[in-house]
Amino acid sequence: MQIWVDADACPGVIKDMLFRLAERTQIQVTLVANKLLRVPPSRFIKAVVVPAGFDVADKEIVRLTQPGDLIITADIPLAAEAIAKGGAVLNPRGEMYSADNIQQHLTMRNFMEELRSSGVETGGPAAFSQSDGRAFARQLDRYVAKFKSAP
Repeated sequence: MQIWVDADACPGVIKDMLFRLAERTQIQVTLVANKLLRVPPSRFIKAVVVPAGFDVADKEIVRLTQPGDLIITADIPLAAEAIAKGGAVLNPRGEMYSADNIQQHLTMRNFMEELRSSGVETGGPAAFSQSDGRAFARQLDRYVAKFKSAP
């Protein structure tokens, strides 16, 4: 298993949790972004810089994803593609996306995008909170424990 992070919009507190997890569990964590990212020196943590452009980082994550990998992203289309390749997806607010629920998330995302494009003011997501961070940490620990206990 490897962890891939859609790092352009990932909150710093989530990246810090992932850095600690990488050292503690010796699981490779790779941040993918279109700009240079600072990561702590570690053989388990690396950053990949992709060219700027629409969905370039997302396409690179999908290309590199292997079955059983964990992808950290709030990007619903990226989540759907990663799930189709056999990856697991956790958003920074602690929600696991799965084959069972990704279509519902895609439908809602597309509906909201349609509303925005027609001029309806929909607002944005709520600010990232401490409870979001705790929910993420719980789900991350659950997934890693499940992975580590698998034969």
